Amino acid sequence: MAGTMNQAGVQEPQKEDGDDDERSMSRSDSGSGEDSLDELLRHRCPLTPSLSPRKRTTSQSKTEPPLLRTNKRTIYTAGRPPWYNVTGTTFKEAFVIGLCGGSASGKTTVANKIIEALDVPWVVLLSMDSFYKVLTKEEQELAARNEYNFDHPDAFDFELLVTVLRKLKKGKSIKVPVYDFTSHSRRKEWKTVYGANVVIFEGILAFANKELLKLLDMKVFVDTDSDIRLVRRLKRDIMERGRDIAGVIKQYNKFVKPAFEQYIEPTVQVADIVVPRGGENFVALDLIVQHVHSQLEKREITVRSALASAHQGQPLPKTLSVMESTPQVRGMHTIIRNKETNRDEFIFYSKRLMRLLIEHALSFLPLKPVSVETPQGTVYEGKRLSGKRISGVSILRAGETMEQALMAVCKDIRLGKILIQTNHDTGEPELHYLRLPKDISEDYVILMDSTVSTGAAALMAIRVLLDHDVQEDKIFLLSLLMAEMGVHSVAYAFPKVRIITTAVDKKVNDEFHIIPGIGNFGDRYFGTDAPSDWYESDEGMDY
Repeated sequence: MAGTMNQAGVQEPQKEDGDDDERSMSRSDSGSGEDSLDELLRHRCPLTPSLSPRKRTTSQSKTEPPLLRTNKRTIYTAGRPPWYNVTGTTFKEAFVIGLCGGSASGKTTVANKIIEALDVPWVVLLSMDSFYKVLTKEEQELAARNEYNFDHPDAFDFELLVTVLRKLKKGKSIKVPVYDFTSHSRRKEWKTVYGANVVIFEGILAFANKELLKLLDMKVFVDTDSDIRLVRRLKRDIMERGRDIAGVIKQYNKFVKPAFEQYIEPTVQVADIVVPRGGENFVALDLIVQHVHSQLEKREITVRSALASAHQGQPLPKTLSVMESTPQVRGMHTIIRNKETNRDEFIFYSKRLMRLLIEHALSFLPLKPVSVETPQGTVYEGKRLSGKRISGVSILRAGETMEQALMAVCKDIRLGKILIQTNHDTGEPELHYLRLPKDISEDYVILMDSTVSTGAAALMAIRVLLDHDVQEDKIFLLSLLMAEMGVHSVAYAFPKVRIITTAVDKKVNDEFHIIPGIGNFGDRYFGTDAPSDWYESDEGMDY
């Protein structure tokens, strides 16, 4: 499965006031006016799987195609399995394939063929074209006259490239610059990339830097006849980049050909595989795909089963805060736990508990002293949030029910969403969708889910936030009901995360349901009849 610009792991260009919409790859503003993802999923759209040809007027990165897309979002049915262990640390890095070869040798074609043949979720294609240096005014003038050498190592920002690829390999969210070949300049908007199982990095000088080579798990050199490369370059630069034939030939003879002979061709010695004839060499492509599959199989890990057998009989962690079980709170729990409670009452009392939970959670935010003047002209010594702002992130779909209570308490709060579902073949949680507010790394984050059983979905959601550089001690996990197992799992993996709930139940049965529990919160709240693989996260289903 291969894909186009706005596919898995790659963002549409950032907007100044937009949110980071990853794994949905479409922009949509956060806020109270946003339609529910649950509603979106009820009205499925026609599938739109297609491989769009790469446009070379701007630098690009590509990944897998969606199976469900609307004008606002894209939802992926192939989820990303855990990339971390029970301690919450990244266990398996992305497998990075480096593709090197001369200009117009067919590297992108080979990359797309590999992606299509791999048929695995969350593949990112990262182009070296994105990392050309920002030109000075004098260099811009040289480039306009086809007298600037874009094929020399000095033309690339290797420092930025190594930093970006290293973070992507480690599972972090990254921002990729967009280079405009028509104007020879870097655009203001950058693309956000996150969540790669496999990274295919292609570029003419992909093997020319020692630090880059250390990051490549497999090195492939695409060897194409020089005459064929010249013909392809003429066609591309004239038709797609608006250049004249004389200028293209001049640039080729003066810069491209000498650079290939001096900097690119010698690097074939470090290649693990040489692919003559590029994308038409199916034998070589099959060998590459087989090797990648074997490496990915070695990196498979299991999380849920390990969580279920860990932390037995340990005392509850100090980072846990359980709301006081007043007669009022216990009475509301009695109502929502009762299987005979009708939907209207279930929603009403759930909302009351959510509001109390949010208010309780906000008391743990750090405050700083501040003095204000009252209308009577006297000074009042008060408190104010010691930080830039708060963002809310819900684990869909059940966690979305808590958003209204959060918005009622925190004015103009920014909201994000993460969709995590259980793969019933493996029993593991999988990440399908995420949309996070822009620059969330600077925020205190209220992470919401209705129930937490094993903690598998919560662990994945927290790992996503950490991958986006949110500080661990700025994450607050809120849930109406938790099992001791889930509390221990989260606290063990992320000891700085504050865990806040209205109640903790001791047991989890063999199906990972909380006992005595609350039932399937999402079904009871939304009025759906049965658990749905598509709608529900594992935690919202009382798992």
